[in-house]
Amino acid sequence: MSNTANFPLLTLIMFTPLVGAVLLLFVNKNSTNAIRWIANGFAGLGFLVSLPLWFWLDMTTPDWQFVERHEWIPSIGAEYLIGVDGFSSLLILLATLMGSIAILSSWTAITTRVKEYYIFLLVLQTGMIGAFVSLDFLLFFLFWEVMLVPMYFLIGIWGSANRLYSAIKFFLFTLVGSVVMLLGILAVYFYHHEVTGIYSFDITRFHELNMPFELQWWVFLAFFLGFAVKVPMFPFHTWLPDAHTDAPTAGSVILAAVLLKMGTYGFIRFSLPILPEATRAAVPWVATLCIIGIVYGALVAMAQRDWKRLVAYSSVSHMGMVMLGMFALNAVGITGSIVQQINHGISTGGLFLLVGVVYERRHTREISEYGGLSKVMPAYAAIFLVMTMSSIGLPALNGFIGEILILQGIFVVNKIWAGFAATGIVLGAAYMLWLYQRTMFGTIDNPKNENLPDLNLREWATFIPLLILAVWIGLYPKPFIDRLDSSVVRVMTRVNSADVPLNAGAASGAVDEEATSPAVSSDLLAFEGDTGDGAELPVRGGAR
Repeated sequence: MSNTANFPLLTLIMFTPLVGAVLLLFVNKNSTNAIRWIANGFAGLGFLVSLPLWFWLDMTTPDWQFVERHEWIPSIGAEYLIGVDGFSSLLILLATLMGSIAILSSWTAITTRVKEYYIFLLVLQTGMIGAFVSLDFLLFFLFWEVMLVPMYFLIGIWGSANRLYSAIKFFLFTLVGSVVMLLGILAVYFYHHEVTGIYSFDITRFHELNMPFELQWWVFLAFFLGFAVKVPMFPFHTWLPDAHTDAPTAGSVILAAVLLKMGTYGFIRFSLPILPEATRAAVPWVATLCIIGIVYGALVAMAQRDWKRLVAYSSVSHMGMVMLGMFALNAVGITGSIVQQINHGISTGGLFLLVGVVYERRHTREISEYGGLSKVMPAYAAIFLVMTMSSIGLPALNGFIGEILILQGIFVVNKIWAGFAATGIVLGAAYMLWLYQRTMFGTIDNPKNENLPDLNLREWATFIPLLILAVWIGLYPKPFIDRLDSSVVRVMTRVNSADVPLNAGAASGAVDEEATSPAVSSDLLAFEGDTGDGAELPVRGGAR
């Protein structure tokens, strides 16, 4: 960390939404329009102050950037230590954008306890950003837990029929994973003190540790439970469909677009670089869980009658793909995994917004209640088509870029895994196109759908940024991939230092011994190196 920030940019980004939440405490609860304007103003301001991360990030250095370090709890070695790299900066931009869109989408959807609703959304925003910028493990855990509370209330108070059940289920699942993860954090903390004599929660110090394999393995399992619940991976996914179905639209958008990325962020930021040997040893069974999630999520999505629940199960399948690319443990697979995390936030966030539009007009999510909507809502049908094609990975849209990188990364490790991943893509196209056919095409058999209004100006404002990003990433992903180079190099350098071969524990013949591992380039996808047993995997930038 050679670059310490002279201007506290990350603190400003993190606490701008919280300032809005505090200000709302002093506004009369009956002044609903003023509350909405203030909440939207601070959410939009939060996005604007995060934009310098895109323009000021130095992509040529592997150092942490915009670093701020202050004493916090010196007696135990905890600090207010924050900073970003290319990976976390992209997730922060995604969080601030989707947060402002989610708050804007709530303007007419929420009519009860409006003040509390917007306060919880703004506090949630601060919690998400805080988790992405924290370089102190205790600080990270604080923000990780802070996110639980507002989401619990958003589901439990403003959700639909089974909101209390879904809220409690979400809270308990995440809390159990968090407590176990905390034990893993403490194990690393005390081991660091044992070998250095220093008490510290500094994540950058943990990245330099060489822990014995047995300790790595138990810590990996502790981290795995905490992060896998959040992703969510099969079989820890059961809270997700309920939470999505019963959450208000804004809650579902934030949950899909940002909160699920907390799990994948945790794996890439902590598990892979701190526990490289355990990570490599875990590849076969983690990949198996990913493949089950991909196929199972897609098949169950196809059987859903509830529009929102279908989109929720699609997230289980898509996040399985993200995890499989990550655990290919090569540069192109990890890069594809990160790009697909951004893509999933855009496309699935957009799909939940689309469900919210018709639910606000009809107050039902039953797919059978709709049909022929393209005749009365042509603009809505057009945006739905773009988001559908984005979700299933149509070339020229964002989903294709992430999927092709992930498939490349997986293919050179195990062709059977790549085949299952491709099956998930095909099934995804099947359930999304069938959903579109059932809701947008055909005749309007239900008279309640005959006079539904098309998108208004505010609804257009929520979709336009997502449409721009879907096309931009699909046609020109170079700026996004360039920002990920240093992050991927840092992870790959640590993973390559492990003594355990990549295919440890895999079934005989599962890995192609003569395969070549793709190294990511934003200009081209070049293949280099040999990934035979014990060989090093290539990473961009010459670091090995």
